[in-house]
Amino acid sequence: MTQVTVAVLVARTLKARGVERVFALCGGHIMPMWMALDAEGIEIVDVRDERAAVMMAHASAAVSGRLGVAMVTAGPGVTNAMTGIANAHVSRIPVLVISGLPPRPQENRGALQDMVHVDLLRSLTRYARTLRHVTSVARELDAAIAAAQGQAGEAGPSYIDLPVDLQREAVPPVLLAGEHLKGRARPRVTPLPADLDAAADMIARASRVLVISGRGANGAGAELADFLSASGAAYLDTGESKGIVPADHPSHIAAMRGAAMKQADLVITLGRKLDFQLAYGSPAVFGSAAFLRISDQPAELSDNRLGDLGLAGDIPLTLSALTERLSQRELTGGRDWLAEMAQGHRTRAEAMQAKMESAAPGPDGRINPNRLLAEIRRRLDPKAIVIADGGDILSFARVALEGQTYLDPGPLGCIGIATAFAVGAAKAAPGRQVVAVTGDGSFGFTAMEIDTAVRHRAPALIVISNNGSWAIEVRDQQESFGRVVGTRLQYADHAAMARAFGMQAWRLTTHDEIGPALDQALAVVRGGAPALIDAVTSPEIASSDSKSGLAWVPDHQALEAWDTAEREWLASSPEE
Repeated sequence: MTQVTVAVLVARTLKARGVERVFALCGGHIMPMWMALDAEGIEIVDVRDERAAVMMAHASAAVSGRLGVAMVTAGPGVTNAMTGIANAHVSRIPVLVISGLPPRPQENRGALQDMVHVDLLRSLTRYARTLRHVTSVARELDAAIAAAQGQAGEAGPSYIDLPVDLQREAVPPVLLAGEHLKGRARPRVTPLPADLDAAADMIARASRVLVISGRGANGAGAELADFLSASGAAYLDTGESKGIVPADHPSHIAAMRGAAMKQADLVITLGRKLDFQLAYGSPAVFGSAAFLRISDQPAELSDNRLGDLGLAGDIPLTLSALTERLSQRELTGGRDWLAEMAQGHRTRAEAMQAKMESAAPGPDGRINPNRLLAEIRRRLDPKAIVIADGGDILSFARVALEGQTYLDPGPLGCIGIATAFAVGAAKAAPGRQVVAVTGDGSFGFTAMEIDTAVRHRAPALIVISNNGSWAIEVRDQQESFGRVVGTRLQYADHAAMARAFGMQAWRLTTHDEIGPALDQALAVVRGGAPALIDAVTSPEIASSDSKSGLAWVPDHQALEAWDTAEREWLASSPEE
């Protein structure tokens, strides 16, 4: 590569933006860019399926706070990647996906893998363009990166593709030092002082303040902790932001979630949509509570509930401004409610922990998933990255496991992320403990990526809760229809599969085996290699999600209890 080609320009731009690695699966239509990445010293983590490449980039971005990059070849490479792109889209994660196309002279002539990718991806991305001219590459690549990072709206995936002949074309030297190579930082804005004053007054007057954080709060953990202390608010994190506030902060009341949502008189959403996980903000669940919406994205200020006041601005700056104002105000509403909620949270959390640690095997004699998670929990580092995947085991894990960073299938419910997320997280955060817990069904979606983990020495522990079924659906079918159809799996030996790819792995069938195996597996991870545990668990232990109505999908709300409340509210008179 003696010339500076378009492929080299793409690689140099990524390097200038701080991109250290690209998750990718090779193909002829991206080969010039592939080789240019390597020449520029950017690590290529080559995967076994394009969906996994995007998922790894997703996890890398979520853990690092920087742009994640995936590269896939044309045609089926792009279509395979679409599930990962859709998940990043719904989760609002900054990912850039790059692909190729047949040479321009062969366009629309029936060339191999000739597709109009952008038509497929436009609804799933913040930016989707085909680059066709050498003079537009730097500008459009910068625009794609800016869109992914949320400079003109919500963060999320961007997509570009380049014909392979364009990738080989030489770039005029004058374009190599332009402003688009390094880009610029995202602008930061704050709400108007008068609006900040009004928000501070709302908070000071309220007596039962509940803060619910989401995507937008990531990167604002310190400011959020200070704000919680200054406001005396109770705090619920969600899967989008779990772990950003230390677990010992006195505002945590996760175990009192349902009661807090019903009793709060002021609900503050922080970079969080009021989606199905929060009952859409419905008065049927939140009662007459006032809403204060805070976000750096307009869509998170008005979805489902307009709120009494909205603050649009950079979230760390906004929280700091509110904290300063609250330090100068008396909290006239009192804060006895927080003490009550916090005590209830501690009591329930301690009872849950004791129940997990003493959990007996299932009626079938197999491992109790609560006991498995209790053993994992006591071995987690304070700065651990925890990944929870699946259906039944996710329901157990999201309340049992805590880490500084928490990742799960997100609001798309995109199960099958565990192994890919583990590789992406381990690569993005060397030195941090990475533990992924997944069900046997969800593990199967990207199981081949254990090969990627081994080849690229991604030090992560993958723990499979192997209950031989899609357990939530099995229970729903049994209770609703009296028979089970197409939801049972075999108790496959996933440890044997992992060993076939060179990964150290353990198959567990009793409680006594759990602790020693975890200790050995985590020692392997600390040594810089991945490891896997396949724990044969009992499907007879019912998770909370299997009892909540998720499997049968109620009409108005995600949970059966909320659905009932919504029906009652809809039938009530306005005076009530």
